[in-house]
Amino acid sequence: MKFIKVILMLIGAIVVAAALYAFATLNIGGIAKLDPKSKDVYSHMAKTLLETGDIAKATVRKVKVAEGIKPDELVESLNSVATEMGIKPVGDLPLSKEVEARTGKKQRYVRVLSFCNPMIAIEMVKFSMAYGAYLPCRIVIMEDDKGAYWLYTLDLDMMIHGGQPLPPKMLEYGNQVKKTIYTMMDKAASGEF
Repeated sequence: MKFIKVILMLIGAIVVAAALYAFATLNIGGIAKLDPKSKDVYSHMAKTLLETGDIAKATVRKVKVAEGIKPDELVESLNSVATEMGIKPVGDLPLSKEVEARTGKKQRYVRVLSFCNPMIAIEMVKFSMAYGAYLPCRIVIMEDDKGAYWLYTLDLDMMIHGGQPLPPKMLEYGNQVKKTIYTMMDKAASGEF
């Protein structure tokens, strides 16, 4: 049964990749209206999906944390860099601690931090209410099964380049948010404050 499931998943992934390729090369369905960088965005997504079979892995950015940096240091660094870059910490869910408290069972470390620049956020949802689903920006601190820590967030290139080209101001906002979130992750992962 597992073999059949794997075969069906592989066939599905191949069909998705072939459809994306056909749309991109044959200009089916108005692909020419999309942002010129959308081909790179969807190529990367399809490649990751085919390699892993996991759509979540195909839609995120992850950064490995340098050895020796503890979760509390990551939180402090992320909040510090966020403030420095003009984005506001707006949420903190210590997920693994919450589950431990409810079950009494030790969990691998998982903590979800949320950040937002209200001025940019309101402009993005005025442009398209669907951008509300991207709010607030999240960075997740996770411990893998070997005890190493990772930072995860959404791949913001999908939001910026995945559809029709954004108007100049929206493109500027999208790139500013991407730069901020990615800089926060990179600095925290290397121990910078």
